[in-house]
Amino acid sequence: MTRNNLDDPRYYLNRHLEWLEFNRRVLEEARDLGNPLLERVKFLAITANNLDEFVEVRVSSFLQRIEHGSNEVGPDGHTTVEELQSVSAAMQILVRDQYKCWNEELLPALAKQSIRVLSLNELEPKASNTAKLFYDRRVSPMLTPVTVDPSHPFPHVLNKALCIAFLLRKRRGGNGKPYFGVLTVPRTLPRLLRVPSGDTIDYVFLHDIISSYAAKLYRGFEILGSAPFRITRNSNLYLEEEEVRSLLEAVDSQVAQRRKGEPVRLEIDASAPQEIVERLVTTFELDQSLVFRCKGPVNLQRLFHLYEETPRPDLKYPPFAPRQVRIGHDADSMFEAIRRQDHLVHHPYESYDAVVNLLHTAANDPRVLSIKQTLYRTSSDSPIAGALIEAAAKKEVTVVVELKASFDEATNIRWARSFEDAGVQVSYGLVDLKTHAKLLLIVRNDPDGKIRRYAHLGTGNYNPSTARFYTDLSLFTADNEITASVQDVFNLLTANSEQNHYKPLLVAPRDMFKGCVALIDRETRHARRGRPARIIVKMNALIDKRVIQALYRASQAGVEIDLVVRGQCSLVPGLRGVSSRIRVRSIIGRYLEHSRIYYFENGGKPEMFLGSADWMPRNLYERVEVIFPLKDPALCHRVYNEILSSYLTDTRKARLLSADGTYSRPRAQRGRYHFSVQEYLMGIADGTRDETGTRPPRKSTVVYTQSAAASSPSIISPDEPATEDSENAAV
Repeated sequence: MTRNNLDDPRYYLNRHLEWLEFNRRVLEEARDLGNPLLERVKFLAITANNLDEFVEVRVSSFLQRIEHGSNEVGPDGHTTVEELQSVSAAMQILVRDQYKCWNEELLPALAKQSIRVLSLNELEPKASNTAKLFYDRRVSPMLTPVTVDPSHPFPHVLNKALCIAFLLRKRRGGNGKPYFGVLTVPRTLPRLLRVPSGDTIDYVFLHDIISSYAAKLYRGFEILGSAPFRITRNSNLYLEEEEVRSLLEAVDSQVAQRRKGEPVRLEIDASAPQEIVERLVTTFELDQSLVFRCKGPVNLQRLFHLYEETPRPDLKYPPFAPRQVRIGHDADSMFEAIRRQDHLVHHPYESYDAVVNLLHTAANDPRVLSIKQTLYRTSSDSPIAGALIEAAAKKEVTVVVELKASFDEATNIRWARSFEDAGVQVSYGLVDLKTHAKLLLIVRNDPDGKIRRYAHLGTGNYNPSTARFYTDLSLFTADNEITASVQDVFNLLTANSEQNHYKPLLVAPRDMFKGCVALIDRETRHARRGRPARIIVKMNALIDKRVIQALYRASQAGVEIDLVVRGQCSLVPGLRGVSSRIRVRSIIGRYLEHSRIYYFENGGKPEMFLGSADWMPRNLYERVEVIFPLKDPALCHRVYNEILSSYLTDTRKARLLSADGTYSRPRAQRGRYHFSVQEYLMGIADGTRDETGTRPPRKSTVVYTQSAAASSPSIISPDEPATEDSENAAV
């Protein structure tokens, strides 16, 4: 077999360009006529929200590194400067296509449904009077116009705040010299105003109302031109955790500074006078490549409001009620059921109430002695956090709160303070490592007098709100090996107490990378020896170079590999002699694909793992993550046949990755329906599968045996000899 240089840049796609490709796939959903119209509007708003975060974090990091003189070369052979140039150009094209979708597709389609977004001068008299009354009573009292001159410096513009720039000229005096005016629109005001109409649903944008009445704000000036604009700032947190006395106070301070970070991007109305654009570019010291001319509303996220406020359920997805999963009817029967066998719940098709009920039951059960939980992201009104506070009055409660969960820092800080006030023992994890593992550990004195551990391990956050539209898996178990290792992970997080191993778990950054590569390498050896060898992985992102190289080696050895990667994928599939046996697909649909599933054929003794980690450097080396085995053969069979097989059959919402980094939709086989995995799983959950208009995928014949699926993961470290005996050694 010819050996290839696996460091060749041609074998790696740029992770940031691939992220933009992911956002383009979301944009495709906004253009998909098969989606309900208002859902298409929502998808467009999601692309804008995604792009905001990308600019705030990723593009900001480019600029920061360049400013510090760094111009390192990535796996794809491009320097930081080259990456920024490519990313900026791709962003310009994406933004152009976003507004093309809005102006040429969604607006006309909405109008056909009697939903109109009008300018102020298009309003009927009654609607116009409503807009004027709204301006006079609600808007005008809150506005603070600024005219920039020696005594009035350019006002500070907050991150992503909607502003309006004015080019002014004094009616008297001033020698005809133009002045510059800036108005920040208060965030408490709605960006879209619904106005009365006859048989239509009519809206007008707030910036249009303000601009129309601007003469009242700048009396004595002639308004030569105006334009709404928005500045996006660097929102990364910069913490030297070893130096701070209180991580909570340090993060709190940094979050407050986020609104004042360095300017990164300017979005401005496409019709803005050039003089206004030049003044803003100069003031904020921006590169022209990061100036985006918007042929429509600046900040398409405002369309979330249109989606939420428009009373047209016929233009949205039909309501879906997840299947309720009840584990026992009281505390004793719940814990007995978990003790008797593992339980797996598939969200959002099955309700997240099962997780909430477990925690509420534990909080109120006098037999429960202690509760430990990690919290990465949760809602501001979280019933889970409320249950932990309630439990603290009766038993020992420990919560590991991740303060640095991007854009959820403020919510987590508030909960951390509430926990401390309630007597919860709060920990913030390990220095310089985010805690991303999803773990809940309950210690109980059971009726038979034995003290046992019960655990919940998940692929998603403890957030009942997002659990309604994120796909995730929850495992409820009393397995002695797993629960003991979960306790070891909590000891690591609260006391920095390290173990030699955490088997049967794989824990980052301790051994997850080595364990995952060992699992891949084991498949490689099986293939070389003519044994059954296959890998199926479902995750959010795949960009770690060393994992990709292990997959390339497996493909070269004959391992068939299917990867379901929602977002970024740096691996190049389908390269002759390198990755010809690797296929990559992405599913974008009604629900956000978030579950991580790892399947390994293992020579005919398949093993299945679930977890919180993607194959990205930040997950493998910079976070505390957990991947856990699924031991129960029935549950493994369910995940393989009902879930993984269905994802590999999707022809409705799947896109296949090509070697050039682009994605295309698969073709349905002649005579077969287009198949949607999400619709299929919804049909299974509510018992109406035949009504979904899809056909289930052909069932696999993979059979799990108790000895294979229920054993500890039999993998070896890459540096151990590949002998028959060592292949059965534990990590």
